[in-house]
Amino acid sequence: MVTDEMLAAFDGEVIHPVLSTVSMIYHMEKAGRDVILPFLEEDEEGCGFAVEIKHVGPAVIGQEVVFHAVCTEVTDTRVVCEVTAHTALGRVGYGSFTQALFKKEDMKRRIQDLQKQVEATR
Repeated sequence: MVTDEMLAAFDGEVIHPVLSTVSMIYHMEKAGRDVILPFLEEDEEGCGFAVEIKHVGPAVIGQEVVFHAVCTEVTDTRVVCEVTAHTALGRVGYGSFTQALFKKEDMKRRIQDLQKQVEATR
C-alpha cells in the first residue's frame, strides 16, 4: 500500500504525490532477497550488485502495488531476478535485480578493513 513515506520527495518536499522510484526499487530488491533467503547456507549472504529498472507508471497514496521477483539466472556468485511492480490499473515498473553471493566471514572482513581505512584518514 502506498503511504506518505513512500512519495517522491527531496529534502522533505514532496515533488509528486506518487510512489517514488527509490521506494519502488527498495521493494523490488526486497522481493529479490526473499527469493534467495530459503537457499542461503548458514555461512552465506547476499547483497545488491546491480539494478536495472524502468519506472513506467504511477501509483498513488492508498493504492496497492504488487511486487514480483522471478529468478532467471544463478551462478556460483550471482543470482539474477526479473522484477516487476504493478497495480490493478497497470504496470508501475520492471527490470532486473542482481545479487552477489558471498561468505559472511569474507564480507565481515572486507567491511572491517574498509572501516579501518576510513578511520585512518580522519
